[in-house]
Formats: sequence, structure tokens, C-alpha cells
Amino acid sequence: MDHMQLPLVPAPDIETLVDDETARIVYKTALFDEARAQEWFEQLRDGVPWRTERRPMYDRIVDVPRLVASYALDDPALPDAIRAMLPAVEDFCGVRFLSAGLNFYRDGNDSVAPHGDHVEEQIDHAPVALVSLGATRRMTIRSRSKPRRILDRDLEAGSLLVMSYASHLNFDHGIPKTRHAVEPRISVAFRRIPRGARPRGARSPA
Repeated sequence: MDHMQLPLVPAPDIETLVDDETARIVYKTALFDEARAQEWFEQLRDGVPWRTERRPMYDRIVDVPRLVASYALDDPALPDAIRAMLPAVEDFCGVRFLSAGLNFYRDGNDSVAPHGDHVEEQIDHAPVALVSLGATRRMTIRSRSKPRRILDRDLEAGSLLVMSYASHLNFDHGIPKTRHAVEPRISVAFRRIPRGARPRGARSPA
């Protein structure tokens, strides 16, 4: 059974994208106000030691089209912005998270391909909680089984998207490239997984 506790009475700013035996995916607008979200975006953009990754694609090795970083939540070097947003995220989800994975989308050319997170190491079948900062980007969410369900959602600054353990087994999600001019975006994905336990070859959260 998925470890995911959310408010019993839906609030107007809480959108349930799917809630059945295959997944529970909930979107909370404005968990954090615009000014705070912008402050945290700037702090993380300028203060995190972002790194590039490379991965095999067919017969060659290519750059992953975004910058990434990760932290254990008990790391003394954890950025203040992540430390500040954590209590509200844990309170909303009813989960104590252990690590945070960050993605930095510099422009519309940065993306992440459709995938389900590798949740094999996720303790207690806990959900993944994703805070968005910076520019709004479209997340594609598509069921793997037929009839195909399309649950795409624009992720706004200060919002929280919560995806249950089961959703990663039954749905693929991603951030596609866009031809439109977009400002940078940072995502912070909280997991109940020790930093460094991500299975080899797993993609970073969106």
C-alpha cells in the first residue's frame, strides 16, 4: 500500500489528476507564494554546485539536457532554501523525506524524456514530491496501459506535485523541449530514499 496521506477534504487549489488503483497524483498550486518561490529559485540557481551528466543513447554517449544536483536532507551543506521548504512539503504529504534531487532547466532546449522514476529503493512505498521554482513548464503524464490516459499539467512556481509510488510503475512523466522562449526553471524532488541509493542508470526526477 502506498504511503501517502493527503487532506481528506479537497481544497480549491488542490487538483487530483488521478486517484485509483494505478496511481494517485495530486497537484497543489501555490504551496509557496510567488516572492518566496522566486527568492529560493535565485538562491539555488546561484548557490548550488550544478553538474552535468552523460548517458548512453544508442551507440553514443550524450549530454543529459539539463543540470542536476542532489542532497541528503541531513547534509550540513543542504541549501537553506531546501531546508526552508521541507516542513511544508512533509506536512502536506505526511511523509518524512530523506533526500532531494534537483534539476535546472536553463531554457526550452533542456528537458527530461518520459519515464517512471526508479522507486525500488523508496522506503515504505512513499511518494515523490516535486516543488517547482522559476518558469512554468509543461509536464507530460501518460499512462502506460490502454486506454491511454493523458494528464499533462503546467507546473507553476511555488507549486507541489505529489506522485504516489504506484504512479511511477503505471505512468510515464517528462518535461519536453519547447520552441517557445522560456525562462529557467528548477525542480526539487523530495524522496524517502537515501542519497546515493538511486539505481544505476535511473533518470533524475522531473
